[in-house]
Amino acid sequence: MSKEDLILEKLGKIEAELAVMREAREPMDDLVRDLNPIMKQALYVMINELKDVEDSFQLEDLMPLVKKFLTNVKNLTWAMEALETIIDMWHTMEPMMKSALHNTVRYLGTLEQKGVFRTYEAMLEVRGKIAQHYGPEDIEAMGDSFVVLIGLLKKMSDPKMLELLEKLTDMPANIDLANAKPVGMFGVVGALSDSEVKNGIGVAMEMVKALGKLK
Repeated sequence: MSKEDLILEKLGKIEAELAVMREAREPMDDLVRDLNPIMKQALYVMINELKDVEDSFQLEDLMPLVKKFLTNVKNLTWAMEALETIIDMWHTMEPMMKSALHNTVRYLGTLEQKGVFRTYEAMLEVRGKIAQHYGPEDIEAMGDSFVVLIGLLKKMSDPKMLELLEKLTDMPANIDLANAKPVGMFGVVGALSDSEVKNGIGVAMEMVKALGKLK
């Protein structure tokens, strides 16, 4: 093969490669032509938006920010890692928090149905009425009395005490004052034959004994 043939063969290969390159470049050229109006519009919008900060922004002010950014790359990296850890923790805790919130709302709804909040509201109103009639000094002076009353309430929580108080509160309903008549000595002696009178005298004697311990 002569030199002329070799040169022609190489030129043919170069033309073929150039043709392939032109074919590969045509989609890019089409993309650039399509994006050119969009880029121009975006540039126009950006220029109009930057007019608002033109007076307060200077290009030389950007360099300290760039330097600050470059000198704090480690801190920014640590901050991003910490943020990533917080996000992972949030993703882990979010289901538990939703469950806890649901249980809390349900529990509060149960308290509302039981009237707990209405009771607290009534208690606050009572405290407001007390504050209208008594000052802080009066409340402080009554503090010892409140402690004693709490002690009495604790004693009254005894089942025997509760049973006795219940019977005492029922006693007035069993008294018929219409049947109350004057009774002389013989009437008292005759009443002693009644079993209920005997039981009443026995209860009275026990109460008298208990009263004697108060001395």
